[in-house]
Amino acid sequence: MRRPSLPAMQAFRRVVELQSFRAAGLSLDMTGGAVSKLVAQLERDLGVRLLHRTTRTVSVSAEGTAFYEAAVRVLDDLDAAAEALHARAAAPAGRLKVSVPTSFALMWLSPRLPAFVEAYPALELDLVLNDRYVDLVQEGFDCAIRIAARLADSTLVAQPLGTADRWLVAAPQYLQNAPPLESPDDLGSHACLGYSQGGEPVEWPLKGLAGGKPLLVSTACRVNNSVMLRDLLLTGLGVALTPAFVVRDLVEQGRLVELLADCRPEPLTVWGIVAHPRHVPHKVRAFLQFVSQHMSAGT
Repeated sequence: MRRPSLPAMQAFRRVVELQSFRAAGLSLDMTGGAVSKLVAQLERDLGVRLLHRTTRTVSVSAEGTAFYEAAVRVLDDLDAAAEALHARAAAPAGRLKVSVPTSFALMWLSPRLPAFVEAYPALELDLVLNDRYVDLVQEGFDCAIRIAARLADSTLVAQPLGTADRWLVAAPQYLQNAPPLESPDDLGSHACLGYSQGGEPVEWPLKGLAGGKPLLVSTACRVNNSVMLRDLLLTGLGVALTPAFVVRDLVEQGRLVELLADCRPEPLTVWGIVAHPRHVPHKVRAFLQFVSQHMSAGT
């Protein structure tokens, strides 16, 4: 058995992660054929079949799965060592591609971002605003920000960066002619505005509800963007449960009013997501630490 080469290990890793020789080649700036030759040489060096190939699919053998896990550790350790040396000599640099929820980006991150850009002038920041869960590896993201009470199990690594309160709010002009709202049970007689993605039911997990179950809300209007929900609230269209960072300024100005403050749901968690735990690039650490520090400080 010959010692496998690093280019062959890198090519094999990308094929496993992207399930395609062509896609692996694109990510490594080479052809799919060149990737296939590297993997074939790796199999000859190791004396085992790592991948099962057909004209349309690629699957990993049992031996390939075991070797993939070992290869990831070796490659990540090498990257971490190189990154550590680079970090000593230079500030974070290069392209940093981050997926950020739209409302969080516009209402929380946007006013704070100039400080980050000024602190790291060698970084080329590429922010992608959307509310879907992107595939970090397939779509080439360095990290992502996600906001949720909890995250589904996955191979990704999640680091809590802070929390986001949720407030029940409405405009004063709506409340002037609305029925009394003294407990969550009164919401059934109010016009409710909901945030919803994919048509799922709108549920508000307010405290004080009978049985402790979330309130299933019948909505007069629902949208999949909290910034638009903010605009609808300002027109006096109804009541909504929304992250505090979306409406805090309006509440402080008196243009919106927080309702049932004693019934606030548990805060959501703001998560920083990376693909691999063993090697987090210096530029990614810098960005996630920036978000965490500002959330902790409340600035």
